[in-house]
Amino acid sequence: MPGPTTVLNSGKTLGDICRVAELSDEALALLADGTDGRGYVERLVAVGNFGDAVRVLAHALPQRPAVWWAWYCARRAHGESPPAPVEASLEATKQWIAEPVEKNRREAMRWAREVEFRTPAGCAGLAAFFSGDSIGPPDRDPVPPDEYTAAKVISGCISLAAVFREPEKAAERFQEFLKQGLEVAEKTRLWVPTERPPQ
Repeated sequence: MPGPTTVLNSGKTLGDICRVAELSDEALALLADGTDGRGYVERLVAVGNFGDAVRVLAHALPQRPAVWWAWYCARRAHGESPPAPVEASLEATKQWIAEPVEKNRREAMRWAREVEFRTPAGCAGLAAFFSGDSIGPPDRDPVPPDEYTAAKVISGCISLAAVFREPEKAAERFQEFLKQGLEVAEKTRLWVPTERPPQ
């Protein structure tokens, strides 16, 4: 049966994801044999542990779909008519998602700095930047980001987006955002078990 040792199509097990996602003890206590990835996230949502549910998904999803998820949440957080720089930042991140080339990645970072990383739009742009091959200057030797840096920024972005406006509605927003994240997981076939190659 699926469980913490089942290999997902990402090549990681659910247990691997939980170890790197820095989950709370309460969240880890809910991880048991027979729990698949979707079921685990849904269990966390059911007990109101939204932050850990976001962290699991952010660390499990492939980077580009995960950045799209962060962008979607940032877009919702800023509303229909955000200030022009925020709109430009969201658009720059969207461009990288559509065409993940180096020029678009660095443009997403430029606008993220402009609107600051304490905004959902800035966090989404930063997540796009950390999804590339190098975080160093373009004319220097590559400086690869840590494998899970983007995931940590994405989970921070989504949690920030949930409380950015009308924080009293955070639980409702978290549930909306997590529903969207689970849809992304289904579309990417994240939970489809695969065989781990021999070590």
